[in-house]
Amino acid sequence: MEGFNSRKLALQVEKKLLSHMATKSTVTMFIDETSGAVLDDLYRISKEHTQDRAASQKVIKNLVKVAVKVSILFRNGRFNQAELAVAEDFKRKLRQGAMTAVSFHQVAFTFERAVLVQLLGECRDLLLQLVEKHLTPKSHGRIRHVFDHFANTELLGQLYSPGSPFEPHLERLCQGLNQLMDQGKL
Repeated sequence: MEGFNSRKLALQVEKKLLSHMATKSTVTMFIDETSGAVLDDLYRISKEHTQDRAASQKVIKNLVKVAVKVSILFRNGRFNQAELAVAEDFKRKLRQGAMTAVSFHQVAFTFERAVLVQLLGECRDLLLQLVEKHLTPKSHGRIRHVFDHFANTELLGQLYSPGSPFEPHLERLCQGLNQLMDQGKL
C-alpha cells in the first residue's frame, strides 16, 4: 500500500467523471446562466465558421472539460504559490482579451486580428504553464485545440466583418462577456 494516496485517487476520479459528463445538461450544474450563454454563442460562432456541428461541439466540450478540471484543481488546493501567480496572470490576460474583444466590437474599425491572436496565444501558454504538472498531455492538447480554434485569423476576420452573419452572435457574446466582467467572474 506504499505510495497509495486516497486524496490523489479521489481527485483523479472526480476529474475523470466530470470530464465524461461534459454535456450541456450537466454543464448547467457547474456554470451560471451568463457563462452558459457565452458558451452557446461561442458554439454558434464556431459552427457558423466551420459549418461542422460535430467539430464545434468538440471544441466547446474540450473547453468545458478543461474549465472543470482546472476548477477542481483549484478547489482542492493543488496549485502551489508559483502556480497561483500564473493563475492570476492567466486571469488578468483572459480579462484583457475579453475587454479587447468587446472594445473591437463596440468601436467601429478598430479591430486588429493580430492583437486578439496574440492575446489568445498568451492565454493558452499561461494555462498550459499552470496545468503542466497536473493534467495529462491529452488535456494539454484540448487546451491547444480550444485556443488555437478561436485564434484562427480567418474566423476572427469573419467575426468582426461589418454586416457578416456573425454579427448577432458577436453582439450576444460581447454582452455576456461584459456581464461576466461586471460580476467579477472574468
